[in-house]
Amino acid sequence: MSKEKKVKEKKVKEVEITDEESVEETNETKLEDKTTQLEQEVVDLKDKLLRKAAEFENYKRRTENDQINLITFAAESFIQKLLPVIDDFERSLGHVDEAQDINAIKQGLKLIYDKLMKVLDEQGVKKIEAVGNPFDVDYHEALMQRPDDSVEPHTVLDEMEKGYTYKDKVIRHTKVVVSEEKSSEPKE
Repeated sequence: MSKEKKVKEKKVKEVEITDEESVEETNETKLEDKTTQLEQEVVDLKDKLLRKAAEFENYKRRTENDQINLITFAAESFIQKLLPVIDDFERSLGHVDEAQDINAIKQGLKLIYDKLMKVLDEQGVKKIEAVGNPFDVDYHEALMQRPDDSVEPHTVLDEMEKGYTYKDKVIRHTKVVVSEEKSSEPKE
């Protein structure tokens, strides 16, 4: 019996070894599966990353093109509003040679001027009112001074060239003549 017992033990050991090998093989298979799964996740994440990077580059390019177009064609609506004024000038110029009444020409030019100023006003361009106001370096550029006892010193007496603001920013200073300070010294 001892032989039989040895054979049984040998078989049990073989079964145990086989079970251990089976467990090891199962663990290896699970690890390989997990590794394969993780490798696939890495590939998927890299693919997503590349797609997002490409999507972002396309977005940047579209945004840059939009900005370029915006800058290039920013004045388009303003120009469209000026075209009727130009048409009016052209019609007036076509009739100047035939006109007998100078007052009719003046009235026509005044209407066109008013139309132009209305278009500019709608766009935020405004005249700087200067005559009679105190001199202000933020809005005026003094070309000369002239004595005038009827107004306070440093008062704008005359405009040589109109100034304009665009949405509260000075785009051209008004060129003005300013009253001098009264001198207290008698002239000899």
